[in-house]
Amino acid sequence: MPVRYTPPTPDQLLPVPGVMLGTAAAKVKNWERDDVLLAAFEPGTAAAGVFTRNRFCAAPVIVCRRHLERGTDIRALVVNAGNANAGTGAAGIAAAETTCAAVASMLGCGLQQVLPFSTGVIMEPLPVAKIVAALPAARAALAADGWFAAVSAIMTTDTVPKGASRRVTVGDVPVTITGIAKGAGMIHPDMATMLSFIATDAPIAGELLATLAREIADLSFNCATIDGDTSTNDSFVLAATGRAPMAPMTDAADPRLAPLRAALAALAIELAQAIVRDGEGATKFIALRVDGGRDAAECRRIALGIAHSPLVKTAFFASDPNLGRIVCAIGNAAAPDLDPARVSFWLDDVLVVENGGRAASYTEEAGQRVMQNDEIVVRVALGRGDASATVWTCDLSHDYVSINADYRS
Repeated sequence: MPVRYTPPTPDQLLPVPGVMLGTAAAKVKNWERDDVLLAAFEPGTAAAGVFTRNRFCAAPVIVCRRHLERGTDIRALVVNAGNANAGTGAAGIAAAETTCAAVASMLGCGLQQVLPFSTGVIMEPLPVAKIVAALPAARAALAADGWFAAVSAIMTTDTVPKGASRRVTVGDVPVTITGIAKGAGMIHPDMATMLSFIATDAPIAGELLATLAREIADLSFNCATIDGDTSTNDSFVLAATGRAPMAPMTDAADPRLAPLRAALAALAIELAQAIVRDGEGATKFIALRVDGGRDAAECRRIALGIAHSPLVKTAFFASDPNLGRIVCAIGNAAAPDLDPARVSFWLDDVLVVENGGRAASYTEEAGQRVMQNDEIVVRVALGRGDASATVWTCDLSHDYVSINADYRS
């Protein structure tokens, strides 16, 4: 079960004017649940996406990028779980386009107005006939309050659905934001198998929406790492239906944008942290904050060095204050000119290393007390600048190995 995360109830995921969602069972894998999602948008909906940088990016990622580059409005998303349609070559691209064509035919829109997504096993042919056959049932199920069914349908190794909503006043007009996400393994920032979709009824112009999507991804999903593996399918899409009664936002300097940006970022951070809290086999949620760097990139590199160390992650799982492992991870990730004598770090409120050496006040008992917590903050001070960065990760348990060893069985 996830670490200190309570999944939303269906009534907590608020309808967004201009969006309807429906699900159906294509039986992509041998499971008894819905595994296809269709989201339909009213005409005029703008969308922007941020996608994986993995060079073996999945066929739906390639197709999504092409469709978004055309700059037209978006009328639908179609998502399947159980098969990633990655490493499938030209046949995979054709399968993704076939799925889009089937949706376009049902909704009476253009092929390029449909965005496809897949998640699941890599290098298996997409069972496109099963997915297309399930689409009429998904269309029949379309409903404004279908968000909970939607996120439940796209889960793979997730133990719980992940979603959130916000209502915010923008220029005296109430605006709704709702988002969902899936992911529990193969999670590493460079997007930024993770998918997230956020919709709002605010009227945001396409170019500005693209800027917002990149900013929000960097503040949220690109700060989440479970196992250091960037998926072939990572995708984050931000859609704006424009149904809220206000003039369109086209300029980044528009004062109405500030509360909307803050709400979008807060919701995305909640989803990103939920993914980490539900990391495969996770028993602990760990926030890694590195301060005092020359720039944010240096701080981020060191935070990720700690987050990706198997020795550090297994120590957290064992609640073992073998904290020399963190010192080692900092040193491995640091620039050659970092002076260890200026580095300090804390576990929650416990000073462990001060100016490059074990703090005089540190005791094994104090370290043990913190390591037994299921939520821990590690703060590192580099002592050579004003920059900072934060990364969220989890521990590495026996269950992580078991889940991934048995993933295809």
